[in-house]
Amino acid sequence: MTAELVRGQNHPLSQVRLEIRVSAAVPVLAGATLGDEHGAVPGASWVVHPGAPALPGIEVSGQAATEHRLAVDLAALPEAVHRVSVLLALPERPGGTLRFGAVAAPTTVVTGLDGTGIARFTLSGLDAESAVVALELYRRQGAWKVRAVGQGYAGGLTALLSDQGLPQAGELAAHIQEAVTRSLARAIPAPPPQHVPDATASAPTPSYDTPDTHGVPASGGPVDYTHPGRRGHTAPPPPAPTPGPAQDGQPARPVAGDAVGWSMEERLYNQIWGMFEDLARTTAAYRSAVDFADSRLEKELDQVLTDPRSRLGAAGEAAREAAHARHSQLVDQARAAFDRDLAQLTAESEVVEPALPPAYARWDNPVWHGYRVPAEPPLALRLGDLHLPESIPLRIPMLVRLPLERGLWIDGGPVAGPDDTVPDTAELRRLAMETAVALAARLLAVHPAGEFAVQVIDPAGAGAQALQPLTRAGALAAPPATGAVGVADVLGRLTRHVDLMQMAVRGDAAESLPPDVDTAQQLLIVNDFPHGFDDRAVTQLRYLADEGPAVGVHLVMVADREDAAAYGPLLDPLWRSLMRLTPMPDDHLADPWVGHAWTYEPSLVPSGSGILQQVLAEATAARTKHR
Repeated sequence: MTAELVRGQNHPLSQVRLEIRVSAAVPVLAGATLGDEHGAVPGASWVVHPGAPALPGIEVSGQAATEHRLAVDLAALPEAVHRVSVLLALPERPGGTLRFGAVAAPTTVVTGLDGTGIARFTLSGLDAESAVVALELYRRQGAWKVRAVGQGYAGGLTALLSDQGLPQAGELAAHIQEAVTRSLARAIPAPPPQHVPDATASAPTPSYDTPDTHGVPASGGPVDYTHPGRRGHTAPPPPAPTPGPAQDGQPARPVAGDAVGWSMEERLYNQIWGMFEDLARTTAAYRSAVDFADSRLEKELDQVLTDPRSRLGAAGEAAREAAHARHSQLVDQARAAFDRDLAQLTAESEVVEPALPPAYARWDNPVWHGYRVPAEPPLALRLGDLHLPESIPLRIPMLVRLPLERGLWIDGGPVAGPDDTVPDTAELRRLAMETAVALAARLLAVHPAGEFAVQVIDPAGAGAQALQPLTRAGALAAPPATGAVGVADVLGRLTRHVDLMQMAVRGDAAESLPPDVDTAQQLLIVNDFPHGFDDRAVTQLRYLADEGPAVGVHLVMVADREDAAAYGPLLDPLWRSLMRLTPMPDDHLADPWVGHAWTYEPSLVPSGSGILQQVLAEATAARTKHR
C-alpha cells in the first residue's frame, strides 16, 4: 500500500532501485542534488538536471514536461552520497515565471520498478514559489528513507541552489533554464476536459491570434516521449541521444531511442508508449475542440432563431453565415494544430520503426533478415498495431511486457472487413489461426534457445494448413494434439506442470523437479474451442488460464465465443481473463484514459514472404544444438 506522506514525514525504502514519478498541471523541469554525509552539495557536478540528465545511479528527463519518471538506483550512487534531494522548478517564460500557487499542486510518487507505490506526497500549500525541493532520499545507519520536504523558493532555482550551498548558483540556474529552452519545451499539456458549454451562458468572442485550441504553442515543438514502465538493469544508463539541430524554426529532428531508459531496448519501449500517449492526447484535444465548435455553432443558431428580429431576412442570414464562419475557423484551427502534431509523430515513427529490435518489429522490417537467436529474452513483444480514425496512416506498435501476464484470445467470430463486408466463417478462422501462428513464431524467435516451447491442441485438425510453418520447421514441442484423447493428454500434462512448478516456486526447490518437467516457458495454442472439450477439459483449461502465467505457462485461444454459448455464463470468467485480439482490423480496444476506441491490426507475415520459415529454421536449429 502506498504511504501518503505529509510535509516532514519520512518512510523507509525497502528497495534500492526506484522510480520517482512526478505529475503536474503545467510543464515543470525536474532535477536532483546529491549531498554528502553532512548534506552539503560540493559542486555543480553533483547536480543532475536537464542540461546534465544522468549521473551514476540517477537519471532525469532532459526537458520540461507535465509527467516525469526519475530513475534512481541507490546502490549505484557514489559511496560519498548520503542524500538525494529531488527538485522541481517552473521554466522561465516571456512575461515572467509562473508560480506554483497559480496551478494545481504537483504530486510525487516513489515506486518500485514494477510500478508498486511506496510513498506519495502532494506539494500543497505553495504560493509565490517557482522552485521547490519535493522529496529527499537519505541514508541513516545503512538504510535509505524518503522524506516529504515541500520547501519552496520564491527566488526560483537560484535561491534553491544557493540554499543547497552551491557556489555560483545563479550561473547553474541559468544553465538549467537554457537547457530547457533548447529542448523547445518538449511537453504537451493534458487536453482540456470534454464538455459542452452551458447553453445559457453567453459564448465568448473567439480570438484567432492566440495559441491553438488544444494547448500546443503555435510555434510547435517536439513531443515528450517519456513513459512509465521502467525495467531495471545493473548498469546506470548512458546519456540520452541528442536530437538533431532544428532548422528554419522547425522542431528538432526525431531520434530513435529518445526516451529515458537503462538500455536502448527500454528507451525504444518508452518512446513507443510515449508516442501512444501523445497520439491519444492530441486526438482527444482535437475532438474536444471540434465538440466545442459544434456546440457553439448550435447555440449561436438557436439564438438567431429565438430572436424575432434576426430570424428572417438579411440580418438573420448574415448571423447564420457568421456563425458558420466562426465554426469553420475554430475547426480549421484545431485541425491545423492536430495535423502539426500528427506530422511530428509520423516523422518520429519513420525513424523509430527501422530501429526496432525483432521483438518490436513488423515482419516486413529488414531486421528479421539478419536474425540471430538472442542470448536474453526481450522486455516486451509486439502484438500488432494501433491507430485512430483521424490518423489512419500512423500506426503505433502495440507492445505487451514479457512474460505475458494474461492469455490471448484471437476471436474467430464475425468481424467486419475494411469494406464493411464480413468474410465467411472458414476464412475468419483461417486468419485467426495464422495470427496465432505468427505470434507463436515471434515468441519462439525472441527467446533464447531452449527457453520457450509451443504446444498445440487442434481437436479436428482444422488448423493444419495454418500450422504448417511451425510443423515444417519442427518448431513444436510435439505434434498437434487431436481428438478428445489428445486434448485430455496435453491438458493433463500441463496441469501437472503448473502444479509442480507452483510447489517448486513456493518451496524454493527448483532442483527437486522431476526430470521430465521442462522448465522452459510453455505456450499452448488451442484451436476451435470448445470442440473436443468435455467438462473436465474445460475446468483444466480455466485453471491453466488463471494459474499458468505465474509459472510460465501461457495460453492462446483461437475461438468464436458463440461456439461455446452452450456453457452459458460458466465461461464468462475465462473470456474476461484473456486479452481479445482479432484477425482483421477492428476498433474493439477501449482506452479508459481518454475514452478512445483504438483499432487493432494484427502483425502478420506479408503474403509470399519466406521470412517466417527462415526465422523458425534458425530458432529450431539453435534449440536442437542446445539439447
